[in-house]
Amino acid sequence: MEVAVVGHVEWVEFARVEHVPQPGEIVHALETWEEPAGGGAVAAVQLANLNGSVHLFTALGDDDLGRRSREQLEAHGVTVHAARLHEPQRRALTHVDGDGERTITVLGRKLLASGEDGSLPWDTLVRCDAVYFVSGDVPALRAARRATVLVATSRELATLARGGVEIDVLVGSGEDAGERFEPGMLDPPPRIVVTTSGALGGWIRPGGPFRAAPLPGPVGDAYGCGDCFAAGLTYGLADGRPVDEAVALGARCGAHVLTGRGAYESQLTGTAA
Repeated sequence: MEVAVVGHVEWVEFARVEHVPQPGEIVHALETWEEPAGGGAVAAVQLANLNGSVHLFTALGDDDLGRRSREQLEAHGVTVHAARLHEPQRRALTHVDGDGERTITVLGRKLLASGEDGSLPWDTLVRCDAVYFVSGDVPALRAARRATVLVATSRELATLARGGVEIDVLVGSGEDAGERFEPGMLDPPPRIVVTTSGALGGWIRPGGPFRAAPLPGPVGDAYGCGDCFAAGLTYGLADGRPVDEAVALGARCGAHVLTGRGAYESQLTGTAA
């Protein structure tokens, strides 16, 4: 199969702490690490782990962190198609508290791939069995729509509304106000809407509720759970599975990454999918 992600990359510095600092408080990190992440990167690596390969359409800064982001993502099996922008790579700081919850501060503007950028091989998306749209401009969204199946995050509702294309599956968190979708917000409406709710599972419209997958180990770090869920869902649809089975695979991907450190340590692999 051929699958792709259109989305952004952030260089993320992680700090594990007992608790997130209160106003005016100083806390000490118990552990630190850093890696390229962000919605596009995390979903792309998860799809590479499931499928063996994936295309990532993105934009990177022209500094050392942009170069390192490309190198490390390629080492994870991602084919990176990136515009090189003349600005610093976007960064983020993430606290991971004693319960595994992540709290993120983003530094810099989101670097987006443009569908009007002729240096990127957008025609590749025509051959793709499924594409997950995380972020990008309207021409990038319309290029993604040329794939057989288009999955998109509800966090980009403004771009989806301007694009005016039919989304096969819209996916987002019901616990995040920035991802909440209501009927009438998109024209044409998405064919299917999948709303996640953490350990409670979620809801498929039309369809009904689904259960969260059991955790394969103790909670480690919640970073990337939603992106891995969406990537697993995208892979399942590309593989021709019914929506409920694709959602179940997405739930397993989210559960697996929750038990690791950072975005990649415990992602589900193709041998277990």
